[in-house]
Amino acid sequence: MPDLLTTALGHAERGWHVFPLRPDDKRPAFPDHPADQCTGRDPRCRARHVGWEDRATTNPHRIRRAWSARPYGIGIACGPSRLVVVDLDTPKQPAETGHRDGLAVLAELADRHGAAIDPTYTVTTGRGGTHLYYHHPTDGPALRNTAGTLGAMVDTRATGGYVVAAGSTVAARPYTVALDVDPAPLPGWLAELLAPAPLPPQRPVVVDLGTGRRAAYVDAAIRRQVAEVTTATPGSRNQALYVSAVALGQLVAGGALTEDDAETVLTDAGLTAGLRATETARTIASGLRVGARRPRSVAA
Repeated sequence: MPDLLTTALGHAERGWHVFPLRPDDKRPAFPDHPADQCTGRDPRCRARHVGWEDRATTNPHRIRRAWSARPYGIGIACGPSRLVVVDLDTPKQPAETGHRDGLAVLAELADRHGAAIDPTYTVTTGRGGTHLYYHHPTDGPALRNTAGTLGAMVDTRATGGYVVAAGSTVAARPYTVALDVDPAPLPGWLAELLAPAPLPPQRPVVVDLGTGRRAAYVDAAIRRQVAEVTTATPGSRNQALYVSAVALGQLVAGGALTEDDAETVLTDAGLTAGLRATETARTIASGLRVGARRPRSVAA
């Protein structure tokens, strides 16, 4: 535990947000349930679901308290840490990908773009793969996780994703630092390849609320919650959508808004903010369900 605690503190000193993983495992230690299955029974989730990304921290007091309790593995939340990690895998079977591993695939891709793979913070994974750590671009859209977008055996972890940090073990296999330097900026050619596809033109969402003071109040509430989602910063957009879904779910339960209308405006806000459709749908369903437990009526 002292080694894991020291290592977790060292990662946090770099500005990387860490959270506990189950000992010798890749899975987060807390929570033990996804957002769409949150019942509020977990003491940390009494007000709202609190996932691993929200629990990730650089606070040394919280880190000492967690890693003094059990020999947790160390996860690094890429979004809050402003990291993009390129995950280069190795073939599990000799015939896979013609004996080429992820590093060879990335090197070929870089060569096609007239670039090279410059030195950056590098971790060797438990199965012999490679994690290349890069700083997330300061401009442009938030980059998210990808699987195979760059090629076979090459995945990425960014906003909404995490990696097992050096110093941890998974199935008794250690993750070790192969090159201890500061992460380099993500190369521009990689950022372009990883940028999410632009959204198709969105039709304005119209909700018929009628007239009067009650309608004006509900309209203002909708506009406020939509603005909270669409103006949220990268790494906090899913949480903002959840909170807004809870707020509108209370109005639905109180009879001031239909569930269909709430889902429509929240879905449009989530997609506009750059969230994925499946992620948006799950978060909205979870938030509306929690909001329904605390109905909020609006006076006529």
